[in-house]
Amino acid sequence: MNKKIMVEREKFISHDKEYFGYFIKGRVRGKDVKIGIAPPNKDTDRGGYTVLDIVFGDAMEAELVLKPYEIKDEKGNVLRGNTYAVRSYGEDGEVYECPVKPLKTSDKSLLNMLLG
Repeated sequence: MNKKIMVEREKFISHDKEYFGYFIKGRVRGKDVKIGIAPPNKDTDRGGYTVLDIVFGDAMEAELVLKPYEIKDEKGNVLRGNTYAVRSYGEDGEVYECPVKPLKTSDKSLLNMLLG
């Protein structure tokens, strides 16, 4: 990834409680896009949002990190792709990181276009 991509967050209210939504803003073919981002197991592991809150700390943005992978299937075909994480650094240089994924299938498509 040549350019630094930032994941942003914004507050929203649901059922009288305050939460954060996480997203990447970008431009694909001249169109402004907003790509939803979530913890990898958002439906079964609500703690992922707590980890994201810790990574962000008091900031409203953190860096998106791509982690390339390669897997060989039983036929010897190599499957390649990326996993993603959000990363920030503490005052003492400590690294804070949380795995993330695109929120919906359309967000995955948009992120691939943005990174392409």
